[in-house]
Amino acid sequence: MTEFLTTYWVEFATIAAVHLLAVASPGPDFAIVMKHSISHGRRAAMLTSIGIGLGIFIHVAYSLLGIGLIIKTTPWLFQALTYVAAAYLLYIGWGALRSPAPKTLTSADMDLDQSKILSDKKAFLVGLMTNGLNPKATLFFLSVFAVAVSPDTPNMVKLGYGVYLAFATGVWFCTLSFFLSSKPVRDFIGQKGYWFDRLMGSVLVLLAIKLVASS
Repeated sequence: MTEFLTTYWVEFATIAAVHLLAVASPGPDFAIVMKHSISHGRRAAMLTSIGIGLGIFIHVAYSLLGIGLIIKTTPWLFQALTYVAAAYLLYIGWGALRSPAPKTLTSADMDLDQSKILSDKKAFLVGLMTNGLNPKATLFFLSVFAVAVSPDTPNMVKLGYGVYLAFATGVWFCTLSFFLSSKPVRDFIGQKGYWFDRLMGSVLVLLAIKLVASS
């Protein structure tokens, strides 16, 4: 029993350490959470973060089903997924780049600006799709589950790893959302927030170009 726990504890510690580095590095998930925090407020950013966390289960599912091995051994399939992800990033990035300068608003009106309202459903789905189509996350699961996790590890244990990764990812981005959507940050940006939108849009477009170029 002790050997059993020791084996899986080492696997878990390895996965958790690599995941910490991966989730904290800038990428599509990071960019979209920052954008929603500043442009749409805390609720939208939190729902986006939850969507990102649950998006981890997409990667867990194909890893457990063995589809990850197919993706890894079929370069054209992974390349196709990369192009789909790049197209999605271009779509949301282009939308951000076109953010117009707001009309003159009082500080009381700024929170009620209808142009900045994002539905709960859309905020959640953007987070889910951004992570689900994120090649960075795909590469993470393909490498970690192939290298750090033994083929003999039971699927239930692997599912437990996945639950942790989804929870940790959601907590990380929810925490980020909380601070970025705080009143001091939003007041500091004020009506110049559309420039931040355009900046994040540029980041997303550059990430899309980088994906295509690296593929």
